Amino acid sequence: MKNKKVYIISHSHWDREWYLPYEQHHMRLIRLMDDLLEIFETNPNFNSFHLDGQTIILDDYLQVRPEKKEAVERAIKNGKLRIGPFYILQDDFLISSEANTRNTLIGLEESKKWGNPVMLGYFPDTFGNMGQTPQMMKEAGIKAAAFGRGVKPTGFNNAVINDEKYASQFSEMWWEGPDNTKIFGLLFANWYSNGNEIPTTKKEAIEFWEKKLADANQYASTDHLLMMNGVDHQPVQKDVTQAIALANELYPDIEFIHSNFDDYLAAVMSDLPDNLSTVTGELTSQETDGWYTLANTASARIYIKQKNTEVQRQLENITEPLATMAYDITKAYPHDELRYAWKTLMQNHPHDSICGCSVDEVHREMMARFDKALEVGKYLADEATLALTSNIDTSNLPKNSKPFVVFNTAGVEKNEVIETTIEWMRRPFSEGKPNELYDELKQIAETLNEFHVVDSDGTIIPSELVTVDVAFDYDLPTDRFRIPYMAIFVTIRLSLASFNEMSWQSFALVEGKSQTSDKTLFDKNTQTIENDYVKVAIQNNGLIDITNKETNITYPSGLIFENVGDVGNEYIFKQPENDIPLYAHDFPTTINVITDTPLVCEVLIEQQMMIPLSAEDLLQEEMKAVIEMRDRKAQRSKDLGTFTLKTTLRVEKNNRQIKCHTEFDNQMRDHRLRVLFPTGLTTETHVAESIFEVVERPNTVQNKHWENPTNPQHQHSFVALRDETHGMTISNYGLNEYEILTNNTIAVTLLRAVGELGDWGYFPTPEAQCLGKQSVDFAIEVTTENTLFDSYKRAQSFQIPTTVKQTTHHTGVLASNYQFLSIDGKQFALTALKRQEFGEDIITRGFNLSNQTSSTLNLEINEYIPFEANMIEELKENTSVSTTIEPAKIQTLRWKKK
Repeated sequence: MKNKKVYIISHSHWDREWYLPYEQHHMRLIRLMDDLLEIFETNPNFNSFHLDGQTIILDDYLQVRPEKKEAVERAIKNGKLRIGPFYILQDDFLISSEANTRNTLIGLEESKKWGNPVMLGYFPDTFGNMGQTPQMMKEAGIKAAAFGRGVKPTGFNNAVINDEKYASQFSEMWWEGPDNTKIFGLLFANWYSNGNEIPTTKKEAIEFWEKKLADANQYASTDHLLMMNGVDHQPVQKDVTQAIALANELYPDIEFIHSNFDDYLAAVMSDLPDNLSTVTGELTSQETDGWYTLANTASARIYIKQKNTEVQRQLENITEPLATMAYDITKAYPHDELRYAWKTLMQNHPHDSICGCSVDEVHREMMARFDKALEVGKYLADEATLALTSNIDTSNLPKNSKPFVVFNTAGVEKNEVIETTIEWMRRPFSEGKPNELYDELKQIAETLNEFHVVDSDGTIIPSELVTVDVAFDYDLPTDRFRIPYMAIFVTIRLSLASFNEMSWQSFALVEGKSQTSDKTLFDKNTQTIENDYVKVAIQNNGLIDITNKETNITYPSGLIFENVGDVGNEYIFKQPENDIPLYAHDFPTTINVITDTPLVCEVLIEQQMMIPLSAEDLLQEEMKAVIEMRDRKAQRSKDLGTFTLKTTLRVEKNNRQIKCHTEFDNQMRDHRLRVLFPTGLTTETHVAESIFEVVERPNTVQNKHWENPTNPQHQHSFVALRDETHGMTISNYGLNEYEILTNNTIAVTLLRAVGELGDWGYFPTPEAQCLGKQSVDFAIEVTTENTLFDSYKRAQSFQIPTTVKQTTHHTGVLASNYQFLSIDGKQFALTALKRQEFGEDIITRGFNLSNQTSSTLNLEINEYIPFEANMIEELKENTSVSTTIEPAKIQTLRWKKK
């Protein structure tokens, strides 16, 4: 009887783009697929090929070989080509919760069009694994996940390091999420290339198998051993069946088979021992030496992350909610257009793409894809707002006014000051020469200096006139030719107070004096900005002291800009040995008030740092020699240049957040810029927004093996430190890396400029130095025990602008002011309001912001009834909706019209 069974799975881990531009990898993919289809027809012993868990490969292949569609379909139907369950292999930490969801939803849907997907959560090379994976996979009907990172150490060129720093004694384990959902976890303990290029000659085969079998046996919990026959962009091994036949001859007591994940998982999961370890939550290599967590990809090419945030917010939080609201009017939902936008966006979400760790050509192409998806989202949002505003009743607004509607498509109430531009008067080109029309309107505009805003009840709303200007614009009617014109545009500042989530309100711009208080927010004697919630004292060196007026607790000397050298790469930050940080407040600083009104105060802090121009020349030689970053000796150059930081502090009348916008023209190389906020808090843990989770992490590394002097972490919209009574929440826009320093200071990375890709060779990436003008946005909120969860939701809302649409006076079937979705749940964060994929039911999704306590929750949509659904929008067996949401629960509801 044979003792062991070796399952050999042929595959190729297909990074769609990485150290070569996309089309270079694309052409190699065509060759791979051609070879596979030939083997399927000519070698009956070739069991199957695992297509890397991503269906986009099929799209990419058939784009060039459309005539091969039937052959591909036949191969999938016959089980030769194993596909799914995802659309792409994403970096799960750097894309949004919804993007992770849509990747699975679209991947499963497209897989099922071809055949049966492989129901395995496939994360072979993801740079760490999100803690909610078990719940998300189970919600999609997937009971197992395979991954290469996060538990066992890996090193340079993905070399597997065999030591005791290993959370599981086996390559098989249970993986439990924060909500206690548990699935089977499979670690590629010897990487996903442990069975690559199997020899077909006796001597080489014996040497190969002696080592490979020993390595696999070291971690296997059963007699079922897995050998992955492939690696990155690996051509198919055409003689693998001959190699397997030879192995069976050489080892008669072991059965070697060419197999697939379906068969392997069925075998191994039916034979698991009782002593498997359970790993919990995030798998981020925190039990290793810390050098290859790859978390610093969160700060590589920050411009990529900022653009990704913009597009995700457009699709998830603006376009989909507006199109959902408009559906009852239009009876149409842009399913196909949104699918196109989502697929275009997700082409930027593979781990070597969104992580910013590819060659420059890759990231140039990514920016074009971002723009394509963004413009689709904007177009669809504009169509939806036009449909809505055309049917919103504005007849009760003053006749001599200009009506407009403001939409809050965030999942939380807004209290903020917005600026919007309203067309006051126009002259079409059909009425005269453009320059004459411009001059005519310019003269009229000079007489317009007083405006105010009223709501639908005629109440004057706090507002301020910003500018009156004349400019060119045009209309694009759907039923006739374009209409160019000149117009007077009035830009106003408007205070939104207690503006409900998922709602709209109608306003009108009226000529005449505004009624506002004379008291402004800035006190020039104390150099302090103050509203009802917070007081910000600006020191002469640019640091700020923040006082929470509800607790009278002051957080001194925040807004510290820190600059250090970086001799690492796109994957890993490495500060030069003995490098001394430079701080902006140690350099000349000027402070100027640029706006001071009853509604808003903006103060510009300008700091003139002198920093090294680059690393010294030795770094170039070390990169060319492929010297690992830990062994580099290069220092920062002695040549200095001016690095100017311009930070605008903004405090609004009714807003608890202190908003910051920092601009700089980066002409330096090989450095990192962070902003630091000392908290003075005594606490051992902090929280940050992750995927469907506010994850709690230790402030310091709890691992004796850790060697990296830094401990970078991922975040989405915020990171927060708090104790039992108070704390600080730092919001951001596309700044995905932070670190908690030893004195409980929050450090958010604003820029990391490096010159090479890194990993297994030398690939120069001059554009990763991020030269040129840059800007970043973040916000500070000091919290109490009662405002903690609200601060998290306000941080999410910080990334979601309101939508404003000008309209006309008319009657309509929709109310002037209306709340489409109401949310009564302090700990609930909404992530989606959309229509069911290719259906008309409404889908809402969100999660419990706490991993410890359940919370009351009530969602309401007028004339709709909710039913419990899973993340791929299928109704559950028990469709009743609870009035509480359990700890770390992801809730998807499917709403049907009454």
